[in-house]
This record gives sequence, C-alpha cells and structure tokens, in this order.
Amino acid sequence: MDFLPEEINNYVEKHSQSEPALLQKLNRETWQKVLAPRMLSGHLQGRVLSMLSKLINPKNILEIGTYTGYSALCLAEGMQKEGELHTIDINEELHDFQRKYFDASSFGKQIIQHTGNALEIIPKLSKTFDLVFIDADKSNYPKYLEIILPKLQSGSVILSDNVLWSGKVVKPLKKDDKDTEALLEYNKLLNEHAKLETVLLPIRDGLTISRVL
Repeated sequence: MDFLPEEINNYVEKHSQSEPALLQKLNRETWQKVLAPRMLSGHLQGRVLSMLSKLINPKNILEIGTYTGYSALCLAEGMQKEGELHTIDINEELHDFQRKYFDASSFGKQIIQHTGNALEIIPKLSKTFDLVFIDADKSNYPKYLEIILPKLQSGSVILSDNVLWSGKVVKPLKKDDKDTEALLEYNKLLNEHAKLETVLLPIRDGLTISRVL
C-alpha cells in the first residue's frame, strides 16, 4: 500500500529537510539486505521524528522496536548531550547491523541496545523518560502503554507508529485479526485517557502524538 500518491510524496520530500547521508546509507542497506524493509521509517517520517525530538529536547528516550536503527538515529538528533536513548528489539539478528550505524553516528555512546521482550525489559529500566516511540508488535500496544506510563512525567511525549494500520482501523474487523483489534483499543485508550492529550496525524501509516498532563 502506498500511503501517498508518488508525485505528492516526492513533492513533500523535496520540500522537507534532506535525509542525512548516514541515514541514506542505512536506508539503502536495509532495502538490500533486511527482511520487510517497508518497516523502515524512511525520509519523511524520519524528519518528522527528528523535528519532534528537537522541539522536545529530551534527556531520556525510550524506543520500543528498533528494527535497523533508522528511527533511533532520527530521535537521537534532538537528545540532550548528556542524554540516553534506550532502544528495544526482540530480533537479536539485527543487533550488529544496528550497532554499526549507531557507532557511525555521533550518538553511538548514548544509544543503549536491549534485545528481548520489551514487556520484560521496560520494568527493569530505572529511568524517567521524556520521549517514547512505540513501533513494535501491534497486539501489545495497549500493554506497552500500561507499563510505560509509570516511567513518564508531566510533559513527556509518546509517539505511536502505524496507528492507521494500512486503513484497517476503519474497515470491518476480520475474525482473528488481533493486531487491528489491539490498535482499535489502543487508539481509543490514547484518546480517552485522563492523563493524556492526543492528536492522531495521517503521516505515512498514522502517527499519534500523546502528551502526559
């Protein structure tokens, strides 16, 4: 599924900040060597993540779902000099691929990788996070929200990716479609939660910005 007509997407990218050279290289290598490259944030969404991080200027960032490290590097662009970015992915086979690009950036020493089940790792992190990016298994989005909220403070921001799920959220729910069912629940939770204010943006596959009150 193309999220925007090609000519519109090209125009938007042309009139947005250029993709940094390191991320261009990471983008190319992901498409050449890694399964499901469509999962990559890509130029436009990457620049959105970078801009939001720069506006928030977080000290501590949590990312759930590293993939090849593209979004982590975008988020790190706005991180404070003494800050840390903790990124979690269940696929240990991508660890070295991620590390290569993290270390090639100026943020290598600030990016801490965790491999395993995020639901088990997050409770063990003794940090308060200013910015969280959720881009992992959709069926666990509601559970991720539940376990990250105690680690946030007033003004912290949660970014949630793929919340439109290729348009499935507005179509009749198919039997046994646990991912779409979870996203419908999650989107409702974000919108109605007493401690959050939320806006859902139709960027790429849907990006929600939620601010902790």
